[in-house]
Amino acid sequence: MISDDGEQLGIMAVNDALVLAEERGLDLVEMAATATPPTCKLMDFGKYKFDQKKKGRGQKRTVQRRKEIKLRPKCEEHDFSVKLNRARGFLEKGHKVQVTMMFRGRETVHLELGTQLLKRFAGDLEEVSKVEQSPSREGRNRMIMILVRK
Repeated sequence: MISDDGEQLGIMAVNDALVLAEERGLDLVEMAATATPPTCKLMDFGKYKFDQKKKGRGQKRTVQRRKEIKLRPKCEEHDFSVKLNRARGFLEKGHKVQVTMMFRGRETVHLELGTQLLKRFAGDLEEVSKVEQSPSREGRNRMIMILVRK
């Protein structure tokens, strides 16, 4: 038996513990049911649940999002480097990056150009990322690749 201020009260009968809890206006909570003898604590259970909920709300989790970078097979060098730097920033923040290669018109005939560009993109980001999903075709005019932080 443990009191509300953390003091050990020793082993006592359940009825005595319930009477003591009622006198103090607290609840008797079983903390370790599998222990021999079971461990119980005097506490305000409603306040305890509120504090646990409040503590869980206060913890900020890092949310991993998937950011998308769109490329075209005829992408110029400067555009490529700008998108490469944006992807590097996303990866350093811990996000996944989906690189989408979009084909229009007759560009769909030359899928190998898009594949080469995506492999070059992954190669340039090799020091900060690894390929989670290699370039794969999605539909008629899209090819995607997913990168994650190393």
